Amino acid sequence: MPDFWIYFKIGLQHVLDINGYDHVLFLIALTVPYAFKDWKRVLLLVTIFTIGHTFALLLSVFNIVTVKASLVEFLIPITILITAFFNLFTAGKSSKQESITFVATVTLFFGLIHGLGFSNYFKAILPGNPTDKVVPLFEFALGIEAAQILVVLAVLVLSFIVQTLFRFNKRDFTLVMSAFVIGVVVPMIIENPIWKR
Repeated sequence: MPDFWIYFKIGLQHVLDINGYDHVLFLIALTVPYAFKDWKRVLLLVTIFTIGHTFALLLSVFNIVTVKASLVEFLIPITILITAFFNLFTAGKSSKQESITFVATVTLFFGLIHGLGFSNYFKAILPGNPTDKVVPLFEFALGIEAAQILVVLAVLVLSFIVQTLFRFNKRDFTLVMSAFVIGVVVPMIIENPIWKR
């Protein structure tokens, strides 16, 4: 049981790490179009992301897929940028109901990319056979899911406060937060070492 908490905590820290805020940025972009009444949908999207993330780690642990770390590190901020731009173009539109399949598919794909981004580190902290890494991987996934729920809850609470106390409407809040995410992520893309090759 102590091992469970070790890998659960690593999962928590992976999402909540102040120096690796890309995961939090993605969750902000994913959550801002929704309100508390949409909690089931947001939870579903977060879980789909975790499934993609975990599946990518499994593929990596068993050496089925290997991707250059530099490419993945470039693609991660691109996924955040796409999510934020999607919000800009759909903010305030009633097509949110119909777009859940699209958003879920994209979220799964983005989970795969983010998982591949963490795969080298995960393999490094877990020496031994691939089969020995399966249980810790799922313990790690539970930590990721818990941390993501905390971030989503914080975004939903912020959304509620801004809309209730400051009389922001949902569309404006989505636009402002998505623009904020874009403003943070664009320099990450511009400064990526991939351009220097």
